[in-house]
Amino acid sequence: MILNPSEIDAIVNGTHNSPFSILGLQKIENKMIARTYIMGAQSVIAFNAKGKKLGELNQIHPNGLFEGEVKTKNFEPITYRAKSGEHEWLVTCPYTFAPIIGPIDDYLINEGRHLRLFDILGAHVKHHQGYDGIHFAVWAPNAQRVALVGDFNDWDGRKHIMRARHDTGIWEIFIPNISDGRIYKYLVIDKNGNALPLKADPFAFQSELRPNTGSIVAKPIEFEWDDENHRQFWKNNDARTKPISIYEVQAGSWQRGYQGEFLNWDQLSDTLIPYVLEMGFTHIEFLPISEYPLDESWGYQTTGLYAPSARFGSPEAFARFVNNAHKSGLGIILDWVPAHFPSDAHGLSRFDGTALYEHEDPRLGFHPDWTTFIYNFGRREVLSYLVNNALYWAEKFHIDGLRVDAVASMLYRDYSRKEGEWLPNSEGGRENWEAVNFLQITNKELRENAKGFLTIAEESTSWPGVTHQGNREALGFNFKWNMGFMNDTLRYLSRDPIHRSYHHNDITFGITYAFSESFVLPLSHDEVVHGKGSLLNKMAGNEWQKFANLRAYYALMWCYPGKKLLFMGQEFAQAREWSEARGLDWHHLDDAKHNGIKTLVKDLNKTYKTFAALHARDCDPSGFEWVVVNDSQNSVFAFLRFAQNSMPILVVTNFSGQKLDNYQMNLRIEGKWREILNSDSEIYGGSNCGNLGSVICENGILQLTIPALSTIIFENFT
Repeated sequence: MILNPSEIDAIVNGTHNSPFSILGLQKIENKMIARTYIMGAQSVIAFNAKGKKLGELNQIHPNGLFEGEVKTKNFEPITYRAKSGEHEWLVTCPYTFAPIIGPIDDYLINEGRHLRLFDILGAHVKHHQGYDGIHFAVWAPNAQRVALVGDFNDWDGRKHIMRARHDTGIWEIFIPNISDGRIYKYLVIDKNGNALPLKADPFAFQSELRPNTGSIVAKPIEFEWDDENHRQFWKNNDARTKPISIYEVQAGSWQRGYQGEFLNWDQLSDTLIPYVLEMGFTHIEFLPISEYPLDESWGYQTTGLYAPSARFGSPEAFARFVNNAHKSGLGIILDWVPAHFPSDAHGLSRFDGTALYEHEDPRLGFHPDWTTFIYNFGRREVLSYLVNNALYWAEKFHIDGLRVDAVASMLYRDYSRKEGEWLPNSEGGRENWEAVNFLQITNKELRENAKGFLTIAEESTSWPGVTHQGNREALGFNFKWNMGFMNDTLRYLSRDPIHRSYHHNDITFGITYAFSESFVLPLSHDEVVHGKGSLLNKMAGNEWQKFANLRAYYALMWCYPGKKLLFMGQEFAQAREWSEARGLDWHHLDDAKHNGIKTLVKDLNKTYKTFAALHARDCDPSGFEWVVVNDSQNSVFAFLRFAQNSMPILVVTNFSGQKLDNYQMNLRIEGKWREILNSDSEIYGGSNCGNLGSVICENGILQLTIPALSTIIFENFT
């Protein structure tokens, strides 16, 4: 019955790599032997779950190692009454519990086809073999040993060494009699016997507030969702034919509290949701809210993909926010960052002492731009980790979509690298086919398991088929950011109107590819940071001209084919460049010029949603027709938008600095055209120049007045 000295030393010192083979209940020669290590105990008595005494154990090491025969025929949980002097306490032995992860899980994990990893890995509140407790599981296949440490065991790596499941590389342990809210990490010993920095749980559903980095056991979300009407709408409709106008938000800097503190999710629910509804947007898109160490990273250096950041409250509070948004008719999109992960010691980097989530070779696994690691998309466990994360946000938080960051950096092995700094694929090319496969699988699983869910690619190259399916290159996204539209139009509007006639193509060229993909037109945070200034200050001219240019630009964009995205603060023409360190400049709304821009954006959203011609064929070339495309001398652009069973819409823009009186254009649709929006209206801060509400097309000729730096939207009344 007595352990040999080397095994005793290993248990006492916390260096035994397989404590489940020693501790707990062991059957030896038809006898049941119980062993336990309770530091500080002088005597130990064993009981079963019903309180029946099973026997007294003998101390075989003064530090608290005991063993002895017990009167039971079953492998069952054992509780010990430990005593030291006058002190007594109860300890239920984690090494007497059976495994929780089963053979079907093992099979699916090894196949790389497990779609509910978030239900078995990480920390989960469980009732197991008659006891309430927490089940912990983590993937670390190359570790010599993994111990669970936390505020429930004095962060002592000797107390809870985990069970190794060698077939999958997963380590697990069930700790009875603890509940949610406990802080924990993993002590990983690499294959050479070296202790790594304590690791946060890759599947942690809650984390400590920075600068602390511990994982927190989170209980399941405990409230009833009542957003079924919203979810059914998007499940039953084609998003390409619906109005989608996205308000992009950085949760920490939309507004701040009175003392400069972050608003929490409940406060944002009371303020942000009503504001977005008032403005007429259909969706809120958050910059990454998964846990991240530094405020300055805006969330793009993610260290906890499964945990809503503690900066803004609990996971349950975030779920309440989503539920409230859905009940109000707003969708929620999250910025998702599978393109890279930071090198923080507590994170995924060399998680078990090897390049586990990343590549060993920096030519494949290190981003020179961001000094971060690149996921090894070709490893099935890593692919499953990321695919499961996308499914997790869709299922557990009812998220409506993901905007996938930096897709181009995943698709190309030579992204931002010089010759000799990257490795070609097996065909000698620059394509990262493993990343392509990852994106295809992610989009496929979301289509099949989260119907109505949107995925939007930030892809800045001409990769073929980002929003298509069915061939090797096709990625299967619902939408792609139209970076070309954004770059061309902003460059055009930065030029003095007198020079724009020489750059007419900056506006017209985009239509040549506008229907090659399903596009979102983005005026995002990327355009108002890093010295780029605000959208207002990108516009050419004096103050009046800047505002007029911006008004005309917004009106053109809201009528141009593609869904819409606008970063917070630009809806009222914030003058300063955005900073994550402060709230938006809401005092601008005391100024009529800024308030006019806000009113315009509100009216544009209403117009965009009201008139099917402006959204139903955003992704269909039959919904667009040029009317004036070559008038570079006057910098005039005019086009028609169409939808089935809807009157056509005429959009006319004058980007010159001169009002154009009696301007004539050929138009094939006769009759009266009612003016439904004029960006030069005085309610928006304009000069109130227009056409007295309507114009008439006769004999194929339409004659009208077009104010300087304006866009006018007309509806046909024939």
